[in-house]
Amino acid sequence: MKIRELIRHWEQSAKGRMTHTTYAVHLDLESAARLAALAEMYPRRNVEELLSELVCAALDELEASLPYVKGSQVVAFDEMGDPLYEDIGPTPRFLALSRKYLQELSQQRDSTNH
Repeated sequence: MKIRELIRHWEQSAKGRMTHTTYAVHLDLESAARLAALAEMYPRRNVEELLSELVCAALDELEASLPYVKGSQVVAFDEMGDPLYEDIGPTPRFLALSRKYLQELSQQRDSTNH
């Protein structure tokens, strides 16, 4: 989800799977003021939901902006028959680590629900 899509999302009620892990953050004054403004503008969303959704949107945008670094190995061919090369930049590592931690967090959540 893009950050610009959050406003539409905040006007609806949608919830995703949540971790049991709590993260404490200290915001600079300007960010705290802007968060308070959003909380007042969208009273159906609590501050924690707003922060969670902002972090999610920022991580989505960060992932999309990671640079592609062309490797030497051909991994596929496009519809025109041109070779597509492996990405040896940070994206594959980020995705692999994200999957690893998603699995760990899901297992932790499942074990505490039983």
